[in-house]
Amino acid sequence: MNFHYESLDHVQVASPKGTEEQARDFYMNKLGFKELEKPDTLKGNGGVWFQAGTVHIHIGVEEPFIPAKKAHPAIRVKNLDALKEHLSNVKIDFIVDDRLPGAKRFYVSDPFENRIEFLEWD
Repeated sequence: MNFHYESLDHVQVASPKGTEEQARDFYMNKLGFKELEKPDTLKGNGGVWFQAGTVHIHIGVEEPFIPAKKAHPAIRVKNLDALKEHLSNVKIDFIVDDRLPGAKRFYVSDPFENRIEFLEWD
């Protein structure tokens, strides 16, 4: 092959129509992402885009909406324990999963019940 994969550009998860403010509250106010302005050609689709460091999450409107409870983005974190403490302080529940050897990880659900994994490798 004459090509190689460089990195993941973004992950898109879905939300119901009209839930952009809920997404902003969760991803910006609770998780600390910044909102990215969508291109004018895509604004009419609804949804909202976020970034934290090199992690990009796009929230796209889907009707009918079905949350992704198994499929999920997995975000590598430095100092996972500090993130757990932060999430506890902002009243975000998480589920710890210790079944992946060599990693500490947990899951949260966004306001739309999409699963998000946060992990730190030993």
